[in-house]
Amino acid sequence: MELDHLAVAGKTLEEAAAHVEAALGLPMQPGGTHPRFGTHNRLLGLGPGVYLEAIAIDPDAPAPERPRWFDLDRLNGPPHLRNWIARVDDLDSALARHPGAGTPLDLARGDLRWRMAVPDDGVLPYDNRFPALIQWQAGGHPADRLPDAGARLKRLVVTHPEAVALRAALANLADPHIVFEPGPPALRAEIDTPSGTRVLT
Repeated sequence: MELDHLAVAGKTLEEAAAHVEAALGLPMQPGGTHPRFGTHNRLLGLGPGVYLEAIAIDPDAPAPERPRWFDLDRLNGPPHLRNWIARVDDLDSALARHPGAGTPLDLARGDLRWRMAVPDDGVLPYDNRFPALIQWQAGGHPADRLPDAGARLKRLVVTHPEAVALRAALANLADPHIVFEPGPPALRAEIDTPSGTRVLT
């Protein structure tokens, strides 16, 4: 298990993307739509195999038959770094270890194909501080298609009152960029950019 991407959510995609661009000083790239969940996104590469997405409910898409991923149906307040997504080689094996991560779904955007675990109520364990689990399939990886803007994740700080238990639950996480600290549920990304280290929350 390793970090795959970060998700910044907003009430609109424009607000979510503007939050990222203001924090990092870098423009986001076009993404696409996710018909299964009625959402759309924009993207920013963070180096090989890692990227950042701004995501929001697509006002032009029909409402899905189930709660949206990333707990977007309950989103309120300003745009913020809402979730982190971890890549696994075998989603079924990962869910055998972490059944609370959700139900595996086959998803697609354009020619990209992936399987992702999404909780039935849209809410991930540990107040959404547990990572969403993803397994990429045929079609490649979004990070491989994004221009290099010179951004690299330096550190992702995951805070939660039960940080010790959360880290223990993720014993198979092997990523030196991710640290866990006790505190109110939150995410904080420190990202190196051409203009210095910036912080995204």
